[in-house]
Amino acid sequence: MVNVGIIGAGRIGKVHVESICTKVADGKVAALADPFMNEETEAWAKEMGIAKVTKDYKEVLADENIDAVLICSSTDTHSVISVEAIKAGKHVFCEKPVDHDIEKIQQVIDALKDSNVKYQVGFNRRFDHNFMAVQEAVASGKIGTPQIIKITSRDPEPPALEYVKVSGGMFLDMTIHDFDMVRFLAGCNAEEIYVEAAVLVDPAIGEAGDVDTAVITIKMENGAIAVIDNSRKAVYGYDQRAEVFGSDGMVSVSNDAASSAVISSAAGVTGEKPLHFFLERYMDAYAREVGCFIDAIENDKETPLGIMDGLEPVRMGIAAGISLKEHRPVKLSEVTV
Repeated sequence: MVNVGIIGAGRIGKVHVESICTKVADGKVAALADPFMNEETEAWAKEMGIAKVTKDYKEVLADENIDAVLICSSTDTHSVISVEAIKAGKHVFCEKPVDHDIEKIQQVIDALKDSNVKYQVGFNRRFDHNFMAVQEAVASGKIGTPQIIKITSRDPEPPALEYVKVSGGMFLDMTIHDFDMVRFLAGCNAEEIYVEAAVLVDPAIGEAGDVDTAVITIKMENGAIAVIDNSRKAVYGYDQRAEVFGSDGMVSVSNDAASSAVISSAAGVTGEKPLHFFLERYMDAYAREVGCFIDAIENDKETPLGIMDGLEPVRMGIAAGISLKEHRPVKLSEVTV
């Protein structure tokens, strides 16, 4: 049994608490820390069977009974807590992104050197049953050599404007998942990125210095060309699709829905809308990724996503930002520490 301390009791922290408590047999949430811990959250934690609740995450790092920590706090704390946790000898699962600053990610890389700590980055979509099937088809050679990769990722509604202002921008907040997915499906890193983007959903997002609609073209190191299209608002629900076209065929997945029922009548042909948002779509993926983290600790295996998998999507997000600003393709080699 791996005793886990969760740092951050916001939305994603609670998702991981529930996943471990209900779906991960070999993990136990032994502690929960959040600087804004209140009576309501503390009562919920007790109901979930969590023995230790604190406002100070350093108490979790100092607890000898804690084997690993899940860092689910605000993004600006991820790299700092990662380094502290590594120095404390705790295995680390860190929600994406590790940081928006690649110099700070490098500090985590340096801390991991010569340590025995397992480190996993939380890109949950790799553990979705649909995308896992696509990757398996590509990796096993069923479609030959990948040539074109298409990813559609559209949210059902934009985030609150207050969040937009501190999110790091769409490329480092939303598209970062798609950058990771491109690497996952292609089996290699990106070489060059070009962006066309605009503010078509909400002018206030533009006033906050961000965009809400984008098409991104990526040259991969293996020669494949990838295209990502993003929107902050799809009125019909959470739109998450992928396709890989290769020399010997194609593999694609559509959206998950409440059912696959299609009604055909004189009025037309209709089906279910996609599941509303990420909590509905990816709950099983959240449990599966943490299960893999626990398994890596128990069986002394490599985690499925290491620190370099945390670095590369951030480099891609920074390159995308440069491309948008300077209206040119940007090579990933330009984005260095």
